[in-house]
Amino acid sequence: MNSGRRQRILTVIAIALTFASGAADVASFTRLGNVFASVMTGNIVLWGLAVARGSATLAFHTTVSIAGYITGVACGTWIGHGVKTGSLSVKGTPSDSDTDPGSASASDLGDGGVLPRHVLGVLLAELTLLAGFTVGWEVSGARPAGWAQFSLLATLTAAMGMQSFAVNNMGLTEVSTTYLTGTLTGLVSSLASPGKRTPNAVRRFGVLIGLVAGASLSGLLVATAADGVPALPLAALITTIVAATGPGWRARRLHR
Repeated sequence: MNSGRRQRILTVIAIALTFASGAADVASFTRLGNVFASVMTGNIVLWGLAVARGSATLAFHTTVSIAGYITGVACGTWIGHGVKTGSLSVKGTPSDSDTDPGSASASDLGDGGVLPRHVLGVLLAELTLLAGFTVGWEVSGARPAGWAQFSLLATLTAAMGMQSFAVNNMGLTEVSTTYLTGTLTGLVSSLASPGKRTPNAVRRFGVLIGLVAGASLSGLLVATAADGVPALPLAALITTIVAATGPGWRARRLHR
């Protein structure tokens, strides 16, 4: 796959995953204790507010969200390392023996050369968590309470932690999908600099729009059809995996 096409697919992936983050944050803030699923800076601020107000409930929710996110990043790192070293495998991706041993990039990339194999493995693990979150959300009638609420909060934040690890290892340039302050700062700075070219402008604008779109649709569903809220991040992640692996599947079928 040529570099230009890979970068275009990565842009689609970045937008889809940011859409998922926006949807997850709204679901978390509205139904899982007024905390965020992916924005840990905001949760740390809320934890400080909880301490100042003496709110045990808010402190517990922020603690669970931060701990879940940290666990997700740690598990994503472990899964990624396992896939890289061969102690874990990802079905459908080429093994090192199937590729040119003299090409490091070829041996590390998954189907179609879009995402590294270890990144795809982490995204599949995130998909499992989101599927579990969806089941729990539906069983609770989209209004989890008590330990069900804390369990779903921990599951969703862990999924976002895995996503953050995966994005950091995708090769995406100057964007994130779970914390966009840096993306916004870089975009505005480049636009305001006289005569300076704005690199990856489409990708930067796209993830910001994706975040707003995901949050807006999630908010609309929370108000009108809350049972459908988990479908948004789930569909976005499935779109990501299909975009990353689809070219490889097509290429293999053509060579058969």
